[in-house]
Amino acid sequence: QAQLVESGGGLVQPGGSLRLSCSASGFTLDYFAMGWFRQVPGKEREGVACISSSDDNTGVADSVKGRFTISRDNAKNTVYLQMNSLKPEDTAVYYCAARSLMFRHCVLDPSEYDYWGQGTQVTVSS
Repeated sequence: QAQLVESGGGLVQPGGSLRLSCSASGFTLDYFAMGWFRQVPGKEREGVACISSSDDNTGVADSVKGRFTISRDNAKNTVYLQMNSLKPEDTAVYYCAARSLMFRHCVLDPSEYDYWGQGTQVTVSS
């Protein structure tokens, strides 16, 4: 059964860093456009960063530009989100998702993604 599993979340102080990982089983991630999203209670899920399958072109939300970086390691079948200079407002549950094979390019709209992980909590607090 195809499955995405996020890991790497936790508690970090403001200004700190975390690296989230999204590992896949049952399918090969390098064929898929992938995205990272986050959600806080009472708010809609928002796109954070994405990476296309065709050319590894990336997209990053303005709120995290210059601080977050998405990458993939095809040999490990894993997508990463490196998060630096974390702020309290980055606190959320972070999800990775894969877009349908019909689309090679990534977008930051969560409604365009078909396969989701269970999420990992990131808390930025002193």
